[in-house]
Amino acid sequence: MERRQFTQLSGAALAGSLLANNALADTLAPKKQRVAMVGTGHRGLGMWGMPVLAEFGSQLEFVGLCDINPGRVATGKKMLGVSCPTYTDFDKMMKETKPDILIVTTVDATHNEFIVKGMEYGADIVTEKPMTTDEKKCQQILDAEKRTGRKVKVTFNYRYSPHRQKLYELLRSGVIGKVEAADFHWYLDVYHGADYFRRWHRLRQNSGSLLVHKATHHFDLMNWWLESDPQEVFAYGSLDFYGKNNDFRSTNCRPCPHKDKCKFYFDMTKDKRLMALYADNEKYDGYLRDGCVWKEDIDIFDKMAVQIKYANNVQVSYSLTTHSPYEGYRIAFNGTKGRLEAWIKERQPWEEEAFDEIQLTTNFGKREIIRIPNNEEGHGGGDVRLRKQIFAGDGKDPWRQAAGTRDGAMACLVGIAARHSIDSGKPVKIGDLTSLKPSGTRGV
Repeated sequence: MERRQFTQLSGAALAGSLLANNALADTLAPKKQRVAMVGTGHRGLGMWGMPVLAEFGSQLEFVGLCDINPGRVATGKKMLGVSCPTYTDFDKMMKETKPDILIVTTVDATHNEFIVKGMEYGADIVTEKPMTTDEKKCQQILDAEKRTGRKVKVTFNYRYSPHRQKLYELLRSGVIGKVEAADFHWYLDVYHGADYFRRWHRLRQNSGSLLVHKATHHFDLMNWWLESDPQEVFAYGSLDFYGKNNDFRSTNCRPCPHKDKCKFYFDMTKDKRLMALYADNEKYDGYLRDGCVWKEDIDIFDKMAVQIKYANNVQVSYSLTTHSPYEGYRIAFNGTKGRLEAWIKERQPWEEEAFDEIQLTTNFGKREIIRIPNNEEGHGGGDVRLRKQIFAGDGKDPWRQAAGTRDGAMACLVGIAARHSIDSGKPVKIGDLTSLKPSGTRGV
């Protein structure tokens, strides 16, 4: 054989071998999960965009981003540094990109629409809390999951922080005996709390009120800690601080003529991220991220008190305050053998304490202080742990932290029932709201 012919044949054989090996490698290489996101606001990008790409970029890829605001979704794409297409038409995105996972981070009242449609298009769902805002939408999600065979994961990151996990472990250990009652009081400060009254959350039609949007977190913790379902709810609530309860107001903070005397003035121009996401895109939908906390259209409650009776006969007293001088919560469990309690004050950057404390007091015994480190970022490390379980979990869940539709439903239904109770002045039974019936031993 001539040398030239031999070289050509050898080169062709080598090329064929390389192509075959590459094809085999592609076949053997783990396939990346195809992920789409609807809702590219601050929460979506900050919790489920950039961190997910940084932590799991080798395992997944974003194939589509969707938002009702074309400017914001384009800005979101730029912030994420991805090359996927952007959409304002959700159905078009789902048809063209065919994601394995859909992340839902839109306004609360629209969660049900995208969760249901997402499952019908064949995707599993990762949704921000609350799962939805009323009982009819809740039932739609429950029915769709059963009908499609897809799965919904509700992102209750509070379950994952070491402090709350330690409370779960102590309650399971029986150290205070059978839990009979609990007191749970949450305080939002004049910075974080006020921000809910600036944004879309201020309208009940969007958020279902803070009893649904915010307190869903807290009700889920209690359901999880007690490993029981809520059975009956009675509540009080009113709007006595924000909204109409002031003698001056404006549309939003930037053009406000009262900024020199308003202690709630929020200078959004100092935050480049918020300016890029919201201020630069107001022309598309008119949404004002720095809305006035004194707007007269605010119709959610700013103080709430809720009584909850659980199916295992535990009684819970809960309250939510939205204009406290500090941020945090008090929690106490009264059992047949003792009491477990904690006062958690959200640490500010200038404070040095890097631990949370739990106090255990047994009947006829001594008091013990248990310290848990809290120097991790993202809700005490809860955010990172949650994302790891969702995108890289091995299926193990020793503390039952993973939350599905039943968990999501039972959490938001407490807030929904509380809202109905305030409106009617009557107690509301959870079992009357959806097809789910409360269980006293769920998760045990």
